[in-house]
Amino acid sequence: MILLSHCYCVSGFFVIYVSLLLHPLASPTLHFCRHDQRDALLDFIDEFPFDESTTNTWVTSWNKSSDCCHWKGVTCDGKYGQVISLELNETFLNSSLKSSSSLFRLQYLRHLNLSSCNLQGEISSSLGNLSRLTSVDLSYNKLVGAIPVSLAKLTKLSYISLNSNNFTSTLPSDMSGFHNLEHFDVSKNSFVGSFPKSLFSISSLQYVSLGDNQFTGAVEFVNTFSSSSKLHFLGLSRNRFDGPIPESISKFLNLRQLYMSGNNVTGSIPRSISKLVNLTDLHLSNNKLIGQVPSFLWRMTTMTLSHNLFSSFENSSQETLIQILDLSYNSFQGPFPHWICKLKGLRYLDLSNNLFNGSIPPCLSNSIVSLTEMNLRNNSFGGALPDIFVDATKLRSLDVSHNQLEGKFPNSLINCKALQLLSVESNRIKDEFPYWLGSLSSLNVLILRSNEFYGPLYHRHVSNGFQSLRVMDVSHNDFTGTLPPHYFASWHVMTTLTEGNDYMVNFTRFERIQKDFRAIDFSGNKICGKIPESLCFLKGLRLLNLSGNAFTSDIPRSLANLTNLEALDLSRNKLSGQIPQDFGKLSFLSYMNFSHNLLHGPVPRGTQIQRQECSSFLDNPGLYGLEEICQHTYTLNPTIQQVEEHSETEEQMFSWLAAGIAYGPGVLCGLVIGHIFLSHNHA
Repeated sequence: MILLSHCYCVSGFFVIYVSLLLHPLASPTLHFCRHDQRDALLDFIDEFPFDESTTNTWVTSWNKSSDCCHWKGVTCDGKYGQVISLELNETFLNSSLKSSSSLFRLQYLRHLNLSSCNLQGEISSSLGNLSRLTSVDLSYNKLVGAIPVSLAKLTKLSYISLNSNNFTSTLPSDMSGFHNLEHFDVSKNSFVGSFPKSLFSISSLQYVSLGDNQFTGAVEFVNTFSSSSKLHFLGLSRNRFDGPIPESISKFLNLRQLYMSGNNVTGSIPRSISKLVNLTDLHLSNNKLIGQVPSFLWRMTTMTLSHNLFSSFENSSQETLIQILDLSYNSFQGPFPHWICKLKGLRYLDLSNNLFNGSIPPCLSNSIVSLTEMNLRNNSFGGALPDIFVDATKLRSLDVSHNQLEGKFPNSLINCKALQLLSVESNRIKDEFPYWLGSLSSLNVLILRSNEFYGPLYHRHVSNGFQSLRVMDVSHNDFTGTLPPHYFASWHVMTTLTEGNDYMVNFTRFERIQKDFRAIDFSGNKICGKIPESLCFLKGLRLLNLSGNAFTSDIPRSLANLTNLEALDLSRNKLSGQIPQDFGKLSFLSYMNFSHNLLHGPVPRGTQIQRQECSSFLDNPGLYGLEEICQHTYTLNPTIQQVEEHSETEEQMFSWLAAGIAYGPGVLCGLVIGHIFLSHNHA
């Protein structure tokens, strides 16, 4: 019996021993945050004016009853319980970082992220006391002043991000002490001073972004930098750098991306760049570079050279890998560069605003398979626009406006199912209205302005479509016929103010258009009959121009339902009846023109009506009630001289509207209004 009891006792001790042995292996590791670290964190958060509307729930959950090593945003050393990382990005701190802040009691901190915290004021010099820091991110705040000199004592720093703040000082004169620095980003501030040469003596440097500041002077690199530099990204765009691109840039053999756009860089592209065999992205737009584009650049995948003074290309026999090519706003001349036809992976092509001439080659069909955007605007291309779009299923934007193209409209565009923007403005294209474009469900912007299109805009055997259309400009052509009452019924996107597709994001011509922009311009044609009642469904419409046609009968009263309308031009038609009285209630309607019609009766009352020029009502002998508007300056049946004077006034009004609307509250982009809706008066 005694023996049996002894056995049970030994067995019990054995089970307890094994349990204690296995328990640490089965349970998660506990850090047990040091009390001094916990108290420093709690004191730090108490320094900021949190309230119920701004407090982050995970910060307010920090309390003494829990292990701070398990608090969200906090990481501890697994062995000693010291706080080594603090990630409080996007916490609305809304105050400054004081020199006495409890943050600086976290002496073991290695990583600090306070980006997007609405921090204000200057960076405290006490930040330099955190000698173990390897990375600090204070980006997207409202910090001002200078980078504290004490930061140079953090010799272990490998990552510094101060971008998107309000710094206005110079960088430290000597930055060579940051021996381990790999990532340095101070972009989107207002830093001044000369190019920081000492920064580039650091051999560990991999990423440097100085873009969007006010740096001045020449870009130059010190002779002591390492020939084995690891630098792969260099961003210098949108500063005030001048002088040539230095030959010494060729020493950065690992450089993959170079951004120098938006400066005053002069001279030609140095031959030494050919040594940068890893370079894939080259951005030199908006400078004063001249001469030839060297052939060694054709191996790039992205090349933007717009807004310079380049005039020619150096021939190349090597394989071309370009995917994004922007050569716009230069002085290139001669025929279309046929080597572009060999670019199999080309996604973006912009040759606009140059001096190219001749025809657009059919061989472009080889490259158009992968193209998403093609802009040949404002050159001297002639002949027909080739029918090359059979396989252009990815094409989203096509702009060949302001050339000398003629002949038929290419039917193969029906295959461009992704097409969102199409502009052939100011050419000599002579064809019937392309009804079939209405089947392109993604089409947002259609501009056929100033060509030789003819015939009716409506055919009863063809569905109208255009369900996604936001901007339609077919003005100054030879369109004829009538529009049935239901003509606009299928234009669904114009019936609402929903944002829909982001069609203007990457299209440089339309980059300033607001997402709720809607416009129709049918002016300068020979369209007759009644104004379609279905216009009243287009609640999102901001601009409507039907001037210079042969519309008859009354102005539909239902147009007063277009409460977002800002500009309306019905002038130079054969409209009769009265101006609907409800027009006086259209509070956004800042420009209107009813001149040169057969209207009669009283002019509507309303603030917006009373602000119009007298010329907006001219040549309607039956109108009355214009005394306050015209102030007895003009008669309603003007002489030829008065008509000419008012025509000039009308032109000026639209120019004023283009500028005023660009900056006015709650209204649209003047760039587009000036382009799409500018009224051309005919004597």
